Amino acid sequence: MPPPAAISEAFLNLGVAAGLGLLVGLQRQRAGAETAGIRTFALVTVGGALAGLAAGTAGPWVLAAAFLPLAALIVLAHLGGRGEAAGDAGLTTEAALLAMFLTGVLAMSGWRELATVAGAGVAVLLHLKPQLHALAGRLGEEDFRAVMQFVLVALVVLPVLPDRGFGPYGVVNPRRAWLMVVLITGLGLAGYIAAKCLGARAGTLAAGLLGGLVSSTATTVSFARRARGAPGFAALAALVMMLAAAVLVFRVGLLLRVTAPAVFGAALAPLAAWGAVVLAVASVLHRRAPRAAAAPAELGNPSELRTALTFAALYVGILLAVAAAQDWFGTAGLFAVAVLSGLTDMDAITLSFGRMSARGELGPDTAWRLVLAAGVANTLFKAGLAATLGGPALRGTALAAFGVVAAAGAAIAWWWPAAT
Repeated sequence: MPPPAAISEAFLNLGVAAGLGLLVGLQRQRAGAETAGIRTFALVTVGGALAGLAAGTAGPWVLAAAFLPLAALIVLAHLGGRGEAAGDAGLTTEAALLAMFLTGVLAMSGWRELATVAGAGVAVLLHLKPQLHALAGRLGEEDFRAVMQFVLVALVVLPVLPDRGFGPYGVVNPRRAWLMVVLITGLGLAGYIAAKCLGARAGTLAAGLLGGLVSSTATTVSFARRARGAPGFAALAALVMMLAAAVLVFRVGLLLRVTAPAVFGAALAPLAAWGAVVLAVASVLHRRAPRAAAAPAELGNPSELRTALTFAALYVGILLAVAAAQDWFGTAGLFAVAVLSGLTDMDAITLSFGRMSARGELGPDTAWRLVLAAGVANTLFKAGLAATLGGPALRGTALAAFGVVAAAGAAIAWWWPAAT
């Protein structure tokens, strides 16, 4: 007889399976599914759990012996015309039944957390049918091409790249470099799709937030051009630019959290302080801006292969430049590279310094100061773009707003106490 602890664990797993089955079954019952409802889903999931328990002692053939009859019953029910209500003859409920059987097996096989996530995911996926269908309807051919290009970047190119260092200083690792491309492309694609779905209804707040998620520089250029053609739009354009800059601070923190947790820990407080300054400036601009909606900036597809290759080349170039600067000039050379690289792109330089710190080549305190120096350079570059492209109506506001943000960033990078 199994020990009491094993019996208690089995009962717990069985309870989790039953709860997940009831959850998904409740959703199907409310949706009017005729193939299976709350009781059937609970029975199927519990059956999968019992099959998983039996397979642990009798062998894996028990799973096949339980799964095949269930699959046959589902096929017969579907062929008999018992599809979804309202004439929907799809396979959603049938597929959910098979998924929940396997979820029950997982729950009893020592993967209770994974089973919980899978079962809850099935329930949410079923419940969000109208929203998912609406999303698919809103995505045009260009948007779907963006998704497929991201699949190419992430799932086709990445796995075949070698995972070792090449080139001078051995810092060029093709797989790790492309992984950074996938990270940045995925982040940009999320903002791009969100902006496409929200469209002109997004308003000023979403215009800045989504624009910053895709490209704060592109957002600055787009809204500066709009302000030049419509002087009354200048205050609103400045607000959108500042919101995009606030998202950039968050984006930098997210990249550090993913690639270099130690740097993120050291950078969290100074980045939060800088972000607070950006939001304070945005708050002042918000009080001055007219209460009119602004559509998100027209942004390019961030998953274009050309865009991905350009970022990869930039990232590799910065890796080489950073390694050479550190070898020739020490930390002073790194600050020069940070400022020059940060003028046009924050992602690549952030990832470069994060990777260096993760490899032990750069202290976390020095790494975040270098990133912040690049951020100050990037802020000054966007101030110049706004002043040049936005015309007289935007110039004063943009220079003042970006100037305050740049000065605050420089002061934090220079005077913030080092972590002890």
